[in-house]
Amino acid sequence: MPNPPITELTTRARAIFRLVVEGYLASGQPVGSKTLAGGSGLSLSAASIRSVLADLEAMGLLAAPHTSAGRLPTETGLRLFVDGMMQVAEPTAQERAAIERRIAEPGSVEAALAATSALLSDLSAGAGVVMVPRLEPRLAQLSLVPLGEQRALAVMVGEDGSIENRVVELPVSVRMGALEEVANYITAHLAGRTLTEAAQSMRAEIASGRSALDAASRDLVERGLAIWSEDAARRPVLIVRGQANLLDDGAIGDLERVRSLLDDLENKQSVAELLELAREAESTRIFIGSENRLFALSGSSVIASPYRDREGRVVGVVGVIGPTRLNYARVVPMVDFTAQSLGKLIG
Repeated sequence: MPNPPITELTTRARAIFRLVVEGYLASGQPVGSKTLAGGSGLSLSAASIRSVLADLEAMGLLAAPHTSAGRLPTETGLRLFVDGMMQVAEPTAQERAAIERRIAEPGSVEAALAATSALLSDLSAGAGVVMVPRLEPRLAQLSLVPLGEQRALAVMVGEDGSIENRVVELPVSVRMGALEEVANYITAHLAGRTLTEAAQSMRAEIASGRSALDAASRDLVERGLAIWSEDAARRPVLIVRGQANLLDDGAIGDLERVRSLLDDLENKQSVAELLELAREAESTRIFIGSENRLFALSGSSVIASPYRDREGRVVGVVGVIGPTRLNYARVVPMVDFTAQSLGKLIG
């Protein structure tokens, strides 16, 4: 069901809808008409409130889990609230200081990312996730050493001083003298670029006919770049911390959903693919329940924000995963601030 525009709701309906959503997000429990009539400041009878609740339910914004229970927001209702009514609460000075302090602790970048994920979990009461920057060293030099008639050892040196070795299968038609020619070509023409950039540039040169290499040598270059690109894609790219937070008191009556969520989190490749959707976003993205295929069964939400280096390039994603009753108003700006702080470290 498409979200009804916020303008379709009367002032009274908006007020009651907001109270139901905020009450549910705070307690995890349905909100009833008696609760709303008693301490909400609406100055409406329980009967009037019940009538509005019924209208909101008919619009698909609220649902009643049981006949005698109160109402809770549907995924459609949560999306309407998040997009059109939510007032974010910026991180407190104490929270900002804690995030910056944890990120700035001495150690490797990977350690800082793991610590960031754990801190987000603590602050949000969900599971903190950080997508680690893909390892894409910039090329400085490539050497090809013959190992036999149809194999060679490719030695790649990155600008950061890293050295990686790979065995490359040689095309049958390649000349042994072509190995040095290919290595010199890559070093001269593609140095200073990442593997992805190098592959794109090489293919463009081949397609335009500007490459001076013969067919066998071009094939060898393509094979070498493909090996490194494929290997980099298989490296672990995700850090998840705080799964235990998902087993709170509210989960006792919904163990199947939590079990499904924990199973989903074990599939790190699928989680990484979901977070990839946030890489192109200008700011924090929110996926609620079945809006994302991965967490559709567990009915969970994801709040994720890309973080960038000093040149503005997206290098990773940081976020929080938890039940749909996450405190969006608090967690969204917290994730956004964490992404900005990580960007300063990575840059």
